[in-house]
Amino acid sequence: MADNGTLTELAFSVSGHVSRPHTQVYEAVADPEQLSKYFTTGGARGRLEPGTDVTWDFHDFPGAFPVTVVAADPPRRIVVQWDGSATTSESGTTTTTFEFEPVDDDTRTRVTISESSWQPTEEGARNAFGNCQGWTGMLAALKVWVEHGINLRDGFYT
Repeated sequence: MADNGTLTELAFSVSGHVSRPHTQVYEAVADPEQLSKYFTTGGARGRLEPGTDVTWDFHDFPGAFPVTVVAADPPRRIVVQWDGSATTSESGTTTTTFEFEPVDDDTRTRVTISESSWQPTEEGARNAFGNCQGWTGMLAALKVWVEHGINLRDGFYT
């Protein structure tokens, strides 16, 4: 938001707890093999490490999406950018940040996913709301996968 109170960008955060240590939860996101088991159902290629370009593919949204890893601070934080429409960035990307906070003596992890760079327009809002839904689903799928080894997305979209 601009200093004058004008809305200049749409952003959101979603969070939840996973009952596993933060290093294990971080790896479930950073490791393409694990990520492909519960989220990128069409496959993830490339580990989420700084300066790395990776691709994510989804059965429900076919086509490999390029993802650029902007920053990573294992096992606490990963920042990625990927293409979107109706974004505020000059490059046409959104920025997504994953944060992994150990809680309860590291028996649980609070995962927060934040995304920004959406225009405060009808199209920007539609895209931001859609991605907010997607990241919320990712959190649920992450929790069920890491805690129970179940792919929550299997058959969900097809």
